[in-house]
Amino acid sequence: MPLVSTNPATETEIERYSFHTDREVERRLTQATSGFAVNRERSFAERAARLERAAELLDDRAPALGALMTEEMGKPLPQAQGEAEKCAWVCRYYAEHGADILADEPVETSAQKSYVAYEPLGPILAVMPWNFPFWQVFRFGAPTLMAGNAVLLKHAPNVTGCAEAIADVLREAGFADHELQVLRVDEATVGDVLGDRRVRGATLTGSVPAGAAVAQQAAAQIKPTVLELGGSDPFIVCADADLEAAASVGCTARMQNNGQSCIAAKRFIVERAVLDDFQERLVDAVEALTVGDPTDEQTDVGPMARHDLRDQVHDQVERAIGEGAVAVAGGHTLERDGFFYAPTVLADVDPGTVAFDEEIFGPVASIVAADDAEHAVALANDTRFGLGGSIFTEDLEKGERMARAVEAGCVFVNEMTKSDPRVPFGGIKDSGYGRELSHHGIREFVNAKTVWVEE
Repeated sequence: MPLVSTNPATETEIERYSFHTDREVERRLTQATSGFAVNRERSFAERAARLERAAELLDDRAPALGALMTEEMGKPLPQAQGEAEKCAWVCRYYAEHGADILADEPVETSAQKSYVAYEPLGPILAVMPWNFPFWQVFRFGAPTLMAGNAVLLKHAPNVTGCAEAIADVLREAGFADHELQVLRVDEATVGDVLGDRRVRGATLTGSVPAGAAVAQQAAAQIKPTVLELGGSDPFIVCADADLEAAASVGCTARMQNNGQSCIAAKRFIVERAVLDDFQERLVDAVEALTVGDPTDEQTDVGPMARHDLRDQVHDQVERAIGEGAVAVAGGHTLERDGFFYAPTVLADVDPGTVAFDEEIFGPVASIVAADDAEHAVALANDTRFGLGGSIFTEDLEKGERMARAVEAGCVFVNEMTKSDPRVPFGGIKDSGYGRELSHHGIREFVNAKTVWVEE
């Protein structure tokens, strides 16, 4: 069976790609070792120049690359173009700051000279998802290449065209063919690649079961990993919040990327004093969204990426309703070509039910009642996930206290959760471990080597 790329808005086939043979995989593993040998010998300035060029190419080609993302996975075109531009930002960030972050770090000891040197590890395997087909790769790839490593990219099958386009950008930017290579392989072969002694580490963004499998195998091979897995992010609305702003931001935070984001606001935990008011505002915002052709710049929500993903979301919604939730907006598939699901708001959601406990990876918001701010934090933490969260309140000191109490990798006060090259990104609990972005991300796949010199 070939890899098939299908347009989720029209259900038409885009292109077919053949899997790499075992011989081709072996060739690429060998080349990755050679690519690492080349990149590690470059100066930081040489690597930075290549990332700067990659940023220029991404900016120049944002319309075309955005169109490719939209065609392959269905995100609205303006969001797709913005994703390409964000990739340019992360390339420029590490081009500017990578050398300083990885510079030798002097340490005062009894030695004549002692310091920490940050050195690259080797070829790193990246198993990437389809929902942000460029950003997920570049937020890992830019710092990893800047550190001097090589990359083996196993992308999601439905965005194979995006994977090849990423390789083209980096090649034209001056990185050699074998410094970032695409692997078109199945899951079994991913395990073989991870087990190869030439691969020195792995990163995965995806489901909890996939992350657990990679972590288990990597641990057996004594290899470092970074995992960014699922999320069921709380969006807390306090009684003193600006409800209009909270509803507007909350709608975007839940429905962007057609609701298919690990850090989307998923559980709206609202103090009872303002529950009805906020719910009405959120429903109004959701029902005002334009659902349709993702190539139309007036479209807010496009299709889900695959039919099985849409069917899974609908199954979760129906089970949630069976457990007592009420669909106050949406709650159904759309009768049209493409894998469309109506933007949905579920009210009366309680802990211990599908809409509270499971990650619903689609355009579905769950509203949960909280007695007060303290109860809201307790509900926010009542989950196996811990990726991100948001808190809306006019009392900034209270908001900051609550942010410190929420168990997550990042918490935003009066703003939606988002990733930014300047701050670390990642989760705790079943949302994974390790960090991407900032100085934390570039140091995940390096050897912090102590060098001690005596007379």
